Amino acid sequence: MTDKLIIFDTTLRDGEQSPGASMTKEEKLRIARQLEKLGVDVIEAGFAAASPGDADAIHSIAKVIERSTVCSLARASEKDVRAAGEAIKPAKHGRIHTFIATSPIHMQHKLRMAPVDVVARAVQAVHWAREYTDDVEFSAEDAVRSDMDFLVRIFTEVIRAGATTLNVPDTVGYSLPVLWGERFKQLIARVPNADKVIWSTHCHNDLGMASANSLAAVMNGARQVECTINGLGERAGNAALEEVVMAIKTRRDIFTCDTGIDTTQIVPTSKLVSSITGYPVQPNKSIVGANAFAHESGIHQDGVLKHRQTYEIMRAEDVGWGANKMVMGKHSGRAAFRARLQELGIVLDGEAAVNAAFARFKDLADKKHEIFDEDLQALVSEGEVAQVSEHYRLVAMGAHSETGSSPVARVVLNVGGKEQQADAQGGGPVDATFKAIEAIAHSGTELLLYSVNNITSGTDAQGEVTVRLAKGGRVVNGQGADTDIVVASAKAYLNALNKIQAGLQRSHPQL
Repeated sequence: MTDKLIIFDTTLRDGEQSPGASMTKEEKLRIARQLEKLGVDVIEAGFAAASPGDADAIHSIAKVIERSTVCSLARASEKDVRAAGEAIKPAKHGRIHTFIATSPIHMQHKLRMAPVDVVARAVQAVHWAREYTDDVEFSAEDAVRSDMDFLVRIFTEVIRAGATTLNVPDTVGYSLPVLWGERFKQLIARVPNADKVIWSTHCHNDLGMASANSLAAVMNGARQVECTINGLGERAGNAALEEVVMAIKTRRDIFTCDTGIDTTQIVPTSKLVSSITGYPVQPNKSIVGANAFAHESGIHQDGVLKHRQTYEIMRAEDVGWGANKMVMGKHSGRAAFRARLQELGIVLDGEAAVNAAFARFKDLADKKHEIFDEDLQALVSEGEVAQVSEHYRLVAMGAHSETGSSPVARVVLNVGGKEQQADAQGGGPVDATFKAIEAIAHSGTELLLYSVNNITSGTDAQGEVTVRLAKGGRVVNGQGADTDIVVASAKAYLNALNKIQAGLQRSHPQL
């Protein structure tokens, strides 16, 4: 017999805390639907008290998710907990996840509270949460640096108050597997009624140990792992869902538990999150990297050809590689287009949105011969990018470069309803284009990242560009896709400027 391991995905909350990874409500809905298709047990949809927009996104997700539990994070304050409770009200299965810091350094310098008051606040937060749902999770922030006796004390009290899941976070990514496993072993042994609750682990990757620490916790009694797609998250990120799930599945000789994850959906989910957040997956990333199942060494190639298991411990198709190979083209009709979107789990809001996406599809089909699923995902993302309030809109542009002369670019923008034009030189056509845009916008932003990824293979593939800009402490990602990489770059830069212009400030706690 095997136990059920609960997979708690926090891509939409902790993952969104990555610089520039803030998502629109529509983007969050797309990811939430895909997470449910993946088989995630709990979707932490956001932090309701952070902003009205975050609360609205959680509320919208709670309305459409049928099988997964929808969760909102809340600090141990009445305002936060009640905001979370209201946000999850429409959910068929709703959870409130409340937390307070328990380490001496946090209690003294951040909270400025005595330990007795921290316990009282935690208990009160659980009571408030129980007014909305019986599914209440409590986290002891910075548990890795907390006193063991104090953890036993606070966990004992929140169980009495009605918490049903106890989360032990390595908030700063400080622990090692042997130490983290021992911490769980001691807590479960010492906390009264420990067998009446689910023990959960939430690990950060500052020392590259997040997945290993999570698995050590599972081996010592944890039955919920908090993780994100592609390991996205604060600072160095979180435990990667795909690593934890496939380690459990591959090493069934070691683990006495299993997940309900449909592993064939791992790669499609990874690609969707990467596309929406603008965080590319490194080629040598385990499970979901482009090279994860590639073999260049002649010895390895020979071995795999003779018997796959000589060098592969998993099958590529088991995690979704090669699962979606339907190719569409310019002769594909609206019905086929709509059907393929449905198969990909993409839901567009109304006939107007379908028509707009189909028009973009036809435009792309005139530029490239074959259109793959990844292209369709990018088309839908492009439509959502366009929904950002367009203070700056690209009307026309041209760029020219040749050996022996400086590249030049000309852009025509619609700025607040008026067309403006500028020319600029640069080190390359993209640099010249950005300088031409800035000659009009005078944004005062700092370019932190310029990244180009091909959506599919081939010289006619779309290029997907991510531009990360910073201004006044705000960091935003802009995205653009086109078969012309300079045009894609201009789209991405303008998308980032429009997000800066919209001034949507986000605020997140950290676990």
